[in-house]
Amino acid sequence: MHVLLTGGAGFIGRHVLRELLARGHDVRVLDSLRPDVHADGRTAPLDGAELVVADVRDASAVDAALKGVDAVLHLAAKVGLGVAVSDLPDYASSNDAGTAEILAGMARAKITRLTLASSMVVYGEGVGLCDTHGEVRPGPRLESELKQQNFEPPCPHCGKPLKPALVTEDAAPDPRNAYATSKLAQEYYASNWARVTGGAVAALRYHNVYGPGMPRDTPYAGVAAIFTSALKNGEAPSVFEDGRMRRDFIHVRDVAAATVDACEKHESGVRAFNVGSGTPRTVGDMALALAQALKGPLPIVTGGYRLGDVRHITADSSRLKRELGWKPQVEFAGGMAELAGL
Repeated sequence: MHVLLTGGAGFIGRHVLRELLARGHDVRVLDSLRPDVHADGRTAPLDGAELVVADVRDASAVDAALKGVDAVLHLAAKVGLGVAVSDLPDYASSNDAGTAEILAGMARAKITRLTLASSMVVYGEGVGLCDTHGEVRPGPRLESELKQQNFEPPCPHCGKPLKPALVTEDAAPDPRNAYATSKLAQEYYASNWARVTGGAVAALRYHNVYGPGMPRDTPYAGVAAIFTSALKNGEAPSVFEDGRMRRDFIHVRDVAAATVDACEKHESGVRAFNVGSGTPRTVGDMALALAQALKGPLPIVTGGYRLGDVRHITADSSRLKRELGWKPQVEFAGGMAELAGL
């Protein structure tokens, strides 16, 4: 296929590009090289692909980039938590208006295959298990509780402690920060487009992606990159809360394979897919693994918090395995060693 890959010069995008090229696809990359991701608006060469430097919000550039294309993989986005209220317009414009322009351009060009990079953040706190009420959706965490180091969200019905559970794609969305809201909006726009055009959408809800090429010193670096950067500077990684927040850390090469599988195999309808390793670990586990791999200082648990963070969010990725034949290949220990540069 001849595919358009938006955001293909970014961290995940470069790995998706390599996977596409390895499978024999012709690739055009559309990337704005935004300066908060690419220093001085520059990027290393994208060998084997055509690079178009333009913003997805530019309708004329989108139309030109879509010429001769069979499918679109849309990864371009402003990422990060979205802590400041002043960030809201950029999230809405970059992610939501940008996605709307891509979809409108696809409709004009009669392109009917879309693979969308979504995120596990659309679930918010996900689901928890109460001994009395079964599976429930935890309510938003209160800052008054967080200040008292009460990090675990209680059952919204009885207040009892919850046990974490794997989240399936059928869980109700509950976005709790600007980035999460923008990613869910992207999914809704894509669904609207598919309903009108008869197009196919695979929305890949990436969990915590890590691996080589992660941005380390930007406001949008993930927790793995932040820990690695601190350790390589001789500093102990600082872990928020009590370090027991559960996540699903998934290697970027496994994410890239899942993304290309979806592009190749999902041909009709709108379908969401979790992309996770299937093995929950705590943030403290990751910090310790990196500290040991780099022979650096042990992590410091700070008790700090960010109100927009969630306590536990871990994936059930069985739909992706069952329907698209994907399975993760990179083990956690090996992935951590690679990330540490060993």
